[in-house]
Amino acid sequence: MVEKGHPRYKSLKLREKILEAYHKGVLADAGIIAHGRGEAFDYLIGEKTRKPAARAIKAAAALLLLAKNPVLSVNGNTAALVPEEIVELARLLNAKIEINLFHRTPKRVKLIEKILKEAGAEEVLGTEDEKLKHLKGIKSPRATASPRGIYIADVVLVPLEDGDRAEVLKKAGKAIITVDLNPLSRTSQKADISITDNIVRAIPLLIKYVKKLKDYKKDELKKILEGFNNKKNLEYMLRLIDLQRMRKL
Repeated sequence: MVEKGHPRYKSLKLREKILEAYHKGVLADAGIIAHGRGEAFDYLIGEKTRKPAARAIKAAAALLLLAKNPVLSVNGNTAALVPEEIVELARLLNAKIEINLFHRTPKRVKLIEKILKEAGAEEVLGTEDEKLKHLKGIKSPRATASPRGIYIADVVLVPLEDGDRAEVLKKAGKAIITVDLNPLSRTSQKADISITDNIVRAIPLLIKYVKKLKDYKKDELKKILEGFNNKKNLEYMLRLIDLQRMRKL
């Protein structure tokens, strides 16, 4: 049990959630490693949402609101940390939720589907009951795509994603939004909008921006996107990380 007065309380509580999900079979071993890697980068940005991340989140909200077929891709870590938030975001956007896993097993798919349904999702795509299509260019199980979801999506939110799939999805003509604490990852570098933030902060803030911008006209939303440059935004984040590092020396 972690005491609330502990200086690492929030971070340690997230670790507990990840470990609980692992013991239940929701996460593969690699999911724990991925979380630890992200935790290190979160420490470097000061464990709070920085201005570049907030700019990316606002742009992501605009892009999702402009989308005709938005899809929220969910893996084990996302299901373990923000299932209710993913369901709420999907409801606000009238978006599909689709399970996509690198270490895919029928058991893990069922467990994640159950988590999302218990969080309020009416429909979850990418399950074992569905006849899935496969994206060309990916040899891993992440090649799966629901014919009613990612396969026909125009915008895909891929939190905690791996780079090869993000790249293939882009080549397929889809706009990619990612939440990745590593601004140098292939996913962050390939995505159209890269949110360098912890998913437990990023998704709730994305929900707030969607609510704020939902009544904007299309031209106003497009103007937000035109004013956002992902490459420059990532450069700002890298400079911020370097500044944080220097302050800690």
